[in-house]
Amino acid sequence: MLRAMERTPPATSPRRARLLKGALAAVALVVAFVLLSEPLLLRLWPQSRAETLEREAAAALAAGRLTATDGRGARELYEAALALDPDRPQARAGLRTVGEAALRAGHEAVRARRYGEARRMLELARALQMPRVHVEDLARALRVGEAAGADIDRLLAAAADARRGGHPEQAAEHYRRILDLVPNHPQALEGREDALADLLQQAREATGAGRLHVATALIGLVRLYDGGHVDLPETVAALGTAAERLRVRGDRALAAGRLDDATAAYWAASAVDGEREAAMQGLDRVARAHARRARLEAGELRIDDARRALAEAEAIAPELPEVRDARAHVARVEQLQRRRAVSPERQAEVQRLLAEAEKAERAGDLLTPPGESAFDRLRAARALAPDDARIAAASARLLPAARACFERELAGNRLGRAGHCLDAVQALAGEGAETRMLRSRLAQRWIAVGDERLGAGELASARQALVEARALDPAAPGLAPLAERLRQAGAGP
Repeated sequence: MLRAMERTPPATSPRRARLLKGALAAVALVVAFVLLSEPLLLRLWPQSRAETLEREAAAALAAGRLTATDGRGARELYEAALALDPDRPQARAGLRTVGEAALRAGHEAVRARRYGEARRMLELARALQMPRVHVEDLARALRVGEAAGADIDRLLAAAADARRGGHPEQAAEHYRRILDLVPNHPQALEGREDALADLLQQAREATGAGRLHVATALIGLVRLYDGGHVDLPETVAALGTAAERLRVRGDRALAAGRLDDATAAYWAASAVDGEREAAMQGLDRVARAHARRARLEAGELRIDDARRALAEAEAIAPELPEVRDARAHVARVEQLQRRRAVSPERQAEVQRLLAEAEKAERAGDLLTPPGESAFDRLRAARALAPDDARIAAASARLLPAARACFERELAGNRLGRAGHCLDAVQALAGEGAETRMLRSRLAQRWIAVGDERLGAGELASARQALVEARALDPAAPGLAPLAERLRQAGAGP
């Protein structure tokens, strides 16, 4: 019997198993209810929450708390109930009741001269879309009350004084305050018209003087007060014409290499919407021209000039790729100069180049052959030590030969070779009055060549001559007329 009991496990009764399963299910339900009770109730029974909100809204309404920034005003609570159940008529009726209470409270505030409170109640009634006739009644009562409390005559006198004193913008503001209180006030309407006419006259005068930013601001001010002023279209049209004229002036100045004039014209034109995009593109072109000049000056180791040109470019468009590249190039040249200044090998290299320059000078190889001439050796030495007194002395000896070379090649109409001789003069004498004079003479000769080639119908050669002349002297007489004739011939720069 004992062995039989060991082989047979104790049996569990069906009733006990059912009780155990029921207990486990009850525990699971209790846990789920505790964890999910509030969200579940809100999902399954939103009406109960909406009813609670309606009761709270009715209590707020009874307490006179029509609206509140913390969300506990009658308006906010009714709107929350509608958000849960958009079809609840009680909440919609409650909002109408809030609007009616706002109208009553607004009129009471007007009678008590609490105009700030009255304005808030007016805004609440409008937001709740109360009948327009009732809203306008309250708005009218508020204006009358504020006007009665304000000294209209004092405001009119202040406006007249401001206009007589040459301050039409102050006069316009006084008239605006009057019209806010008493719409269609005849004297205020007439005075505002005259004050705005004065402002538009100032805008036209600023336009004529090229101060387009001032004119644009004045026109914008007039539009704030009266966008339909009778003088506005004419003034706006004049501003647009002036902006276009300035933009074209900037284009011509840029083509002639007058970068400062181009910058001023483009900045002025950029104040007007119709020309802003084209003017800003023009300013970008000016910045690129300054960046190119900075690179050229740095290449000739004229670091101060390079910095000035770079500063001009950065003042206009510092993020242009060409300006960033020029900035990096100038920085590299400066760094290289600093390294050369402290390099112990520099003096030895300068001494070697000076010796070779002196040898070439004795042999008569002043400007040729390229790379081995006295001039080329001296230029290489100057790149290493621009302030070396020995280089300055050697330059003074070579300068007469460079001048003679220029005169000889120019007389023979060999303009390309004359340009090489001019480079030698510039490298030896610097960018002084003499160099500028020689540069201008060579530019004039290129302009004459351009005229001749254009007359012969050789447009490509004429255009190349224009490019050479402009590179030498952007302000050379005759340059702009040649460029215009080329443009008309269809080969403009």
